[in-house]
Amino acid sequence: MNLDTPYSELSPEAVIDALENSGHRCDGRVLALNSYENRVYQIGVEGGDPVIAKFYRPARWSDAEILEEHAFSLELAAAEIPVIAPLVGLSATPQAGSTLNSHDGFRFAVFPRRGGRWPELGTVLDREWVGRFLGRIHGVGRARSFKERKTLDSQALGRDARNFVLDQDLMPDYLAVKYEELTDELLMEVEEKAALWGGARLGRILGDCHRGNILWTDLGPHFVDLDDCLMGPAIQDLWMLLAGDMQEMAKDLRDLLRGYEQFLPFDRRELALIEPLRTLRMVHYSAWLARRWHDPAFPKAFPWFAEPRYWEEHFRALQDQLRAMQDPPIEL
Repeated sequence: MNLDTPYSELSPEAVIDALENSGHRCDGRVLALNSYENRVYQIGVEGGDPVIAKFYRPARWSDAEILEEHAFSLELAAAEIPVIAPLVGLSATPQAGSTLNSHDGFRFAVFPRRGGRWPELGTVLDREWVGRFLGRIHGVGRARSFKERKTLDSQALGRDARNFVLDQDLMPDYLAVKYEELTDELLMEVEEKAALWGGARLGRILGDCHRGNILWTDLGPHFVDLDDCLMGPAIQDLWMLLAGDMQEMAKDLRDLLRGYEQFLPFDRRELALIEPLRTLRMVHYSAWLARRWHDPAFPKAFPWFAEPRYWEEHFRALQDQLRAMQDPPIEL
């Protein structure tokens, strides 16, 4: 398999063959869902509800890391926390008893289909509800540690990501030196504040808790993707749900924590990590696109990434972020 085009051989027929091989009798319906890091499909099943199959990007995770993600999902589901856990392989299949399947070099997991809508989080009650949801997840997450999954790391998300971007020669020459100088200053601020991680209580967290990974129904929220779960501080799963100016974020965070602390205390010192974590996400996002640029799906989906305008806007956003990093942290 050519890792520059990792999904070139994953045709609809290959997807159906993989699902049939794992014991699911498909009815021929295959719908590609919106996903770039992995490939995700809704697949019709004879005599039953459709299922969701996630084909993991080759060489990204080890089998042990994927199985640890699955075990965390199943542990949360066993505690009656609404996450979508993978299905165990059917009894007569080669993958019987496992949540991780393989076929023709691809590793995949099968999930039940669960619908829902984008969470607006526009009311106090909705924000408190999500806070309770995360408090329950983190309560289970602190019961033990990951052994295979990563720990949130400012070096990997910051310096390593920044250096990779510079090595790819993607941005205009007139920005490269200024970008290096600016990110040096930013990452020094991050590394100084990241020393707080040593005092923060680390646990198993979702890692990528943005609204796109939460679906809402009349029964409340459920989380649909634990692909980026890792060891980290609680605030990592809270800050991405905030929006607006400092006052609006403080209001939203108060509501989230009102629900969260019904299940788990929250260390207020972690509030100082919000802007460092935002900085790391901004730097890492550009590196993520750069690392995936040889996958044909990425230039098609993100054509603006190769344009000077993207890098100019990214540079200005990092300048704004440096000022935010130097301001006092959010207050509740």
